[in-house]
Amino acid sequence: MPASPPNGLPRYRLLTGRDDETFCRRVSEALALGYELYGSPAATFNGEHVVVAQALLWPEGDPSSVR
Repeated sequence: MPASPPNGLPRYRLLTGRDDETFCRRVSEALALGYELYGSPAATFNGEHVVVAQALLWPEGDPSSVR
């Protein structure tokens, strides 16, 4: 796994959006890139629809492999 995320993406990401298939696909795509879930998802209701958030973190390399 690369030491940093691809395409200049940040190491920490917070994805937010409506609780729908599009949001789930965004999280799934980030996981497929190599991000890991960070903490629990959050959900709220804005008066019209449910809004969710999920933090993602790029994994740090094995410290013993760094020279």
